[in-house]
Amino acid sequence: MAVQPAQRTFPRLMIRRRHANIIMLVILALPLLLFVGLPLLALLLRAGLGVLLQNLANTQVMQAVGLSLMTTTLTTLLAVLMGTPLAYLLARYEFRGRNIVETMIELPMVLPPAVAGVALLMAFGRRGVLGSYLSDAGLELAFTQTAVVLAQLFVAGPFYVKAAIAGFARVEKDMKEAAAIDGAGPLATFRQITVPLTWPALSGGLVMTWARALGEFGATIIFAGNFPGRTQTMPLAIYIGFELDLSVALTLSIMLLVISFGVLLVVKGLLRQRIGSI
Repeated sequence: MAVQPAQRTFPRLMIRRRHANIIMLVILALPLLLFVGLPLLALLLRAGLGVLLQNLANTQVMQAVGLSLMTTTLTTLLAVLMGTPLAYLLARYEFRGRNIVETMIELPMVLPPAVAGVALLMAFGRRGVLGSYLSDAGLELAFTQTAVVLAQLFVAGPFYVKAAIAGFARVEKDMKEAAAIDGAGPLATFRQITVPLTWPALSGGLVMTWARALGEFGATIIFAGNFPGRTQTMPLAIYIGFELDLSVALTLSIMLLVISFGVLLVVKGLLRQRIGSI
């Protein structure tokens, strides 16, 4: 049977319409893409390679980088140790007040960091609710490296908990029951069944927690202060460098930009892995 001219024309019209729609969407999306991309490009162009290499040997830069890496690693470990049981409880069990607990965990994710810093100071500062007792016992938390970790944990820890809740909730109860029938205890079931099945979600939460802790500023500067070599993390060093030495601020900003870009790529890869495994 011969193909009618109308039948040949229709697919061409659909292809042209699709191309026109794509062009229109690109034109509409371009302003926001330029708005986001231009400052990032300007940051990379403003700091030359020579300036970056020179400032990498700067004592202030090295101290800030070292302190940030140390505190964010400790923060991530604490988030896993304390957040995993909580996430598993919220994902697998229903109990009175569950919504309140979950909302309280989510609150630091939307709370202004400055408010988080004031809250931590009121709780753990020298005259805080708990800090006064710690101070009497000779323990000072505020304006120490411990305060840096606590500030990061308060702000970044919920990212791991939320990711872990989503991962644990997807594990089918039948698989755990089958493992229990085979003689596996709760710990063995969790280690051999639950963790492997939820690893993409858990690892994504870990990366996001680490990245959020690395970029934490507001809560840290209020609760821990900004003391070079002691509590000055990379974001705090950028703040001071912007006033005293712009090249230092540019160097640290680019380092954080590269790290953040890499983190997002890792998270996207983990999400694709999780979607592909469903």
